[in-house]
Formats: sequence, structure tokens, C-alpha cells
Amino acid sequence: MLKGIPAILSPDLMKVLMEMGHGDEIVLADGNFPSASHTQNLLRCDGHGIPALLEAILKFFPLDTYVEHPVTLMDVVEGEPFQPTIWQDFEKVIQEEHGPALQMEYLDRFTFYERAKKAYAIVATGEAAQYANIILKKGVVK
Repeated sequence: MLKGIPAILSPDLMKVLMEMGHGDEIVLADGNFPSASHTQNLLRCDGHGIPALLEAILKFFPLDTYVEHPVTLMDVVEGEPFQPTIWQDFEKVIQEEHGPALQMEYLDRFTFYERAKKAYAIVATGEAAQYANIILKKGVVK
């Protein structure tokens, strides 16, 4: 064990976060996301929710400040009367680390899937909330 690293971050996940370079993306996927079929670099984080994982990752992971939207969410399918409350949890965690100026992008389901296929890695979680999928774009350490 190492001091100061949250137990929710596995050695494999820390390795991936360190391997990633500026502009690389990582997907934190909810339990409904087709993770295994969308990547060759799958990490398991079963039993954990995305807000706790996001909080732990953002302690070490710089978001890209050179793009308009370093955080991308899967938008609700058009016509569905559902408003994800987990997005508020994401905003709170992100604002605590990066301030309120950061703007998130929302992509429709199939555009999100295509973007996820190009990500450096996908982290499959046990998150039960719907529309909890999130993409983070890595920045540089300043």
C-alpha cells in the first residue's frame, strides 16, 4: 500500500491514469454500459459508484484546460422524461477540484458510444444510476 492513494483506485487504474497523455480520454461507465464490447483496455471497478471513483481520480488527474469541454456526459434519449440526479453529484465533485467555470458537454447515446470506442480505457463500475456515463479528457500537470 501507499500513503494518500484512495483504496478505490486499483493498481491497474493508477497505471492507466499514469500512462495516459495529454488529450487521452477515459470513460467511467455505469453498470448498464456495454463496456467490454467497446474497448480493448477494460478496467473493472465493480461494486463502486462513479461519484466516489470520480472524486478519487480527480485528485491525481488533470482535466484538459485547452478544450471547451474536458468532461462529457451521455445525454438522456430524446423524448424520455428522465432527469439524471447523478449529474449534480458529478458537477459538485468536478467543481471542488476544478472550479465552477468548467463546462460539461452532453452527447447523444450513439455518439457517446462511438467516442467511448476511441478512449484510452473504459472503467466498468457498479454504478446503478441511469445516464451516469462520463468521459474525462486528460490535461497537463502545471
